[in-house]
Amino acid sequence: MSVTNSMPQIFSLVGSLVAGATVIAVRLRATTKPATMRKIIAPPLGMATGFLMFVSPLVRVPLTWGLAAFLIGALFFSYPLILTSRFEVANGHIYLKRSKMFIVIIVALLAVRILLHDVVERYVSIPQTAGLFFLLAFGMLLPWRLVMVKRFKAVERQMLKQPEA
Repeated sequence: MSVTNSMPQIFSLVGSLVAGATVIAVRLRATTKPATMRKIIAPPLGMATGFLMFVSPLVRVPLTWGLAAFLIGALFFSYPLILTSRFEVANGHIYLKRSKMFIVIIVALLAVRILLHDVVERYVSIPQTAGLFFLLAFGMLLPWRLVMVKRFKAVERQMLKQPEA
């Protein structure tokens, strides 16, 4: 394979690494500021705009493939993130508690994604691979954030019940 033919794969790999590093940086920074409902629901809402990529016929995949990618993200990849996301109350505010395992889990998920990417890319085009991995990532993000909303509301209710000291 020539360098010209491998450029899309290189860009994809670099993009994955940058995205993973960004997720880690954003998550670590999020633990230093109070959490809000808006900050919890903004990522899936913002990411939902990515569904516009499926307007292009080059990106489209069979519905069963798309559902499978979404369900794999929801059932397997979101679970470790759900396990490492907890809230705590400090100084009258709710904070996302930093987990020592979060970085390990994100790096492991990124490695699995990169390994799967090479396998999937053998059978479908690069644009279709991007679409499938978008669906996998959205499947991972949506349940994680829904659980975070539920937990945030529970902590918020508990905090409002307790009299201030």
